[in-house]
Amino acid sequence: MDEIVTGITQAFNLIITLNPDVLQIAALSVFISLAATILAACISIPLGGLIHFREFRGKQTLKVIIQTLYSVPTVVVGLILYLLLSKSGPLGFFSLLFTPEGMILGQMVLIIPITTGLVISALSGVDQNISDTLVSLGATEFQSITQIVKEARLAILSAVILAFGRAISEVGVAMMIGGNIAGHTRVLTTAIALQTGMGDFGFSIALGIILLTIALIIVVTMNIITTGLSSEQIIVQGGPPP
Repeated sequence: MDEIVTGITQAFNLIITLNPDVLQIAALSVFISLAATILAACISIPLGGLIHFREFRGKQTLKVIIQTLYSVPTVVVGLILYLLLSKSGPLGFFSLLFTPEGMILGQMVLIIPITTGLVISALSGVDQNISDTLVSLGATEFQSITQIVKEARLAILSAVILAFGRAISEVGVAMMIGGNIAGHTRVLTTAIALQTGMGDFGFSIALGIILLTIALIIVVTMNIITTGLSSEQIIVQGGPPP
């Protein structure tokens, strides 16, 4: 029990004094995960829309594959990318192994299926009557798609925020592709694993608190944005129902 209390005390001391190592690790974690999320969203949102709005052979099978990839173990993704990015691998000439760029790529591969699947679900959840009404009013295909995406924007935004949370909390890809190099590729999750193994519980707890704080910020931000957009939708529609 004394060890836990001491560790918590050390953790708050590291945070309050703005320990440079703690700040560097936290900043790198946020940068890598944010970059991966933005790039993944740029791919996933159009891809999810394409899958939803187009009919093609094997569409349902593709959806099942995407949903299956939701739970793919991060160490499996890390292993595959390690083999591809190693010097003897087919992508070794990019020299991305043990770099922040390689970690961004790894997190993108991990969260693209999640974001794509959730975007498809968000678009599928829009009331079919809206689409039928738009068609009856003579809306073009582009106008119909734009309006449906607008109706699903809350769910799409939630998917992107969820993807960021998944990216910043994963450890398998970060450890295998980044290598946990101090000052270069060491992020919150890999640093927690390393410091705990070394018995430095104060440092581990400090990083854990920061990681939990980031998770809290994600949830609060999502709620604020969702509430704001919902209020805007009510105003546009002419006020709340009687």
